[in-house]
Amino acid sequence: MQFSESWLRSLCNPSLSSEELCHVLTMAGLEVEERRPASANFSNVVVAQVLSVDKHPDADKLKLCAVDVGEAAPLQIVCGAPNVAAGMKVPCARVGARLPGIEIKRAKVRGIESFGMLCSARELGLSDDHGGLLPLAADAQVGEDIRRHLDLDDHLITLKLTPNRADCLSLLGIARELSALTGAPLLAPEVEPVAASVADTRQVVLDAPASCSRYCGRIVRGVDARAATPEWMKRRIERSGIRSISFLVDVTNYVMLELGQPLHAFDDAELSGAIHVRLPNPGEQLLLLNEQTVTPSADTALIADDEKPLAMAGVMGGEHSGIGDATRDLFLESAFFPPVAIAGKARALGFSSDASHRYERGVDFELQRKAIERATQLILETCGGQPGPVVEAVSAAHLPTRKPVRLRTARAAKVIGIRLGAERIESILKSLGLGVERQGEDFLVTPPSFRFDIEIEEDLIEEIARIHGYDNIPSPPPVAQMAMMPATEHSRTAMSLRRLVAEREYHEVVTYSFVEAQWEADFSAVQATGAAPIVLANPIASQMGVMRSTLIGGLVGALVANRKRQTERVRIFELGRCFMRDAAAGPVAGFDQPLRLAGLAAGSALPEQWGAPASRVDFYDVKADIEALFAPRRLEFVKAGHPALHPGRCATVSLDGRPVGFLGELHPRWVQKYELGTAPVVFELELAALLATPFSRYEEVSRFPAVIRDLALVVPQSQTLAPLLTALRAAAPAVVRDVALFDVYQGKGLAENEKSLAFRIVMQDTQRTLEDAEVEAVIADLLAVASRDFHASLRG
Repeated sequence: MQFSESWLRSLCNPSLSSEELCHVLTMAGLEVEERRPASANFSNVVVAQVLSVDKHPDADKLKLCAVDVGEAAPLQIVCGAPNVAAGMKVPCARVGARLPGIEIKRAKVRGIESFGMLCSARELGLSDDHGGLLPLAADAQVGEDIRRHLDLDDHLITLKLTPNRADCLSLLGIARELSALTGAPLLAPEVEPVAASVADTRQVVLDAPASCSRYCGRIVRGVDARAATPEWMKRRIERSGIRSISFLVDVTNYVMLELGQPLHAFDDAELSGAIHVRLPNPGEQLLLLNEQTVTPSADTALIADDEKPLAMAGVMGGEHSGIGDATRDLFLESAFFPPVAIAGKARALGFSSDASHRYERGVDFELQRKAIERATQLILETCGGQPGPVVEAVSAAHLPTRKPVRLRTARAAKVIGIRLGAERIESILKSLGLGVERQGEDFLVTPPSFRFDIEIEEDLIEEIARIHGYDNIPSPPPVAQMAMMPATEHSRTAMSLRRLVAEREYHEVVTYSFVEAQWEADFSAVQATGAAPIVLANPIASQMGVMRSTLIGGLVGALVANRKRQTERVRIFELGRCFMRDAAAGPVAGFDQPLRLAGLAAGSALPEQWGAPASRVDFYDVKADIEALFAPRRLEFVKAGHPALHPGRCATVSLDGRPVGFLGELHPRWVQKYELGTAPVVFELELAALLATPFSRYEEVSRFPAVIRDLALVVPQSQTLAPLLTALRAAAPAVVRDVALFDVYQGKGLAENEKSLAFRIVMQDTQRTLEDAEVEAVIADLLAVASRDFHASLRG
């Protein structure tokens, strides 16, 4: 919404500077998007009258003019404008004047001295028109500063209105707000009913009352369609961004800008019979004023006479019934179309109009008669004519209603944060034109017809805060009792865990909790059991339709994005929630939302370097990372199956005999499907298990030497390491400090179904040096456990 500041001040003129006025409007919710001068900066240009025009003696296209600029003697000015004529009044830049890009000096033009310059609109920076001098009104005072005469010190203000404030799509609406905000009086235009001087009317029939519930029409006979638009009106509508066309068109635009009611004028000679507001007939077409032939949809209301359609209701008039220079009689239309009947109709045809923009947001449904009277008043003042009576058709059942809204003073104080008092609240509501009925400390408020946005108590509270001023609402800092958060020795924070993972060269990513349904099908162990994913009722995108039950999909998606950018080595992790159905779970009935840590490693195990041979990251590299996160606790990795992972390179991660996650290489079919090149290694762990840490415990450092023995056991080829290593550690006495696997052998000397597992046994006592007999006894005990429980034998 663009408008002239001087026009607004003619309706409400508070004692504020231009900058302060814009700030007040912005803080009240009518955001000022732009404020700029109405014209370019120039000086020393005055109203001048051309006294005489003679031919230049040495140039066919130049003229020698005597110009009165209000000084003692006329000035001699050489001018080449084609429209210069004796008697006309034009802008004159005197010697010393500064125009956009030029300074006027005394000069000789083809041997004749010139003491100034007569100006076109382009030379003053007012428009691009440079076809001739800018003619001024005949009553312009010679010598008057042109900036004051044309009100060029005005500013153009553009508001960025929200859709709910359709009442401010007019100067009167903005002035009404400004009056309420500042207390300055509202100087609304006086609109008196125009008495009919002829009895001519046209019947109005509402065939589609749901699309038009009020229609006012009036015939005006004998108008002068060639009458010039008054300069003040032309200036106001042009500074509002609307091009001046002719007076009868300009006056409808002017009333729309002033009051907010779109109007339309038909050439009455082109109409036949009654005016109908109806829906289109099948295949019916209409040529609009923009020369576009349209076929209105079945729910688009038309304005028509007894024979043909005349206009698209609330959007645009038709070409055949439009006003022209030959128009002598006109039919004025002022109607109310509800927003639902107009919304989207213009956009569906690929254009927009000022009328549809207003009707889509809501026009005052009691404004139509006032607007037609105002337009009639202006028409009679400028181009004469004889008005007929106003014909009004109303469907009361389809008009909007304004229901009273109860406002509690205590509720307003609680929401706003300050107590304003019932008297202050009442004055604010009345200043906005709301109907107020006091009921003790509370109010029953009836919104006026022009406010479509007030329906509930919170709407009224917003109005109170807005008019009182957001700047006037104190913003005290929050006050709360500070307390140290508990820091227990048996747990660590998620942030410290993040730092540990980052130290292993992983980069943190944050992905959406909403994922593709296909990701869930490919990577989720929950979905593999047949459980249905949690489907979103209103997803933000088609590819984000379900809640994730695993973090692996997001990590694979990040890897895909990196692969497309030729990033070979990728190590990423995410800490976040997963979501799955569980009838007996958690804070949200029917759903479980565990926190998990997941990671992905792809590409080379080490950054490219000369000190180590290149090798691809594998299962054991990531296994070492997981063990580092759980240290000093020992984990057990047990071979398992997972729908997202390679069947032979996947393990369950167990802590104290309880599964806490999984680890493995991505399944080859997903590597191929997502075009990853090489298979990444992924893991997902329970966050609670990672955050729990054992109490620190002091252990004395032994001053005595350690004894190391190697124990090579031959076991069946199918025997896995984890249970054997767990059994050896459980059977080891206190002097055994560590039992660790250091070699696996298959080949010569062993049967095809056998393998050798070599363990290093480290023994040490803190009080004495161990004797050989003690060491041999420990080895014998460990060998006995392995032989008894795992059919192992000592390798010879």
